[in-house]
Amino acid sequence: MTIDAKTFWRCLSERAIGATVVTVDGQDGPAGFLGLSATHVSADPPTLLVSIDRRTSACAEVIERGRFAVNFLPADAQAIADAFAGRGGIKGAARFATGEWTTLSTGAPVLATALGAFDCQVTEVIDRGQVAIVLGLVVAATSRGDGEPLILFRGTTLS
Repeated sequence: MTIDAKTFWRCLSERAIGATVVTVDGQDGPAGFLGLSATHVSADPPTLLVSIDRRTSACAEVIERGRFAVNFLPADAQAIADAFAGRGGIKGAARFATGEWTTLSTGAPVLATALGAFDCQVTEVIDRGQVAIVLGLVVAATSRGDGEPLILFRGTTLS
């Protein structure tokens, strides 16, 4: 027995999650997307997992470049979340016009006001349906140490 995609996403939206933006320094400029499935795998070695829809333009860039950053959005970053979710038709490098961006180690963009950010080297890519499950070894990290997160719940943000 299986369920349809609409039921899957509706049920999954019942879990509140912190909003993240996954970024990469793409061949033709920075790229990124609002990530709903970034999580830790291990602390030794420090490893993260992100699931990327293969239709997302940044997916190929992450795999080809072999690096990415995960940025935990603060509560006041609704405009950044909207831009990276593609709301308002914003695409590609234009998404980075919102917010102040820097880098850590790999060159992947890191939001200067992020609550925390991990800079990762891709170690493995697993194909599963329409997504690439990307494992990344954390090579650098930064943590602000204060502030509240932007929370996603039932398709909207809470702050």
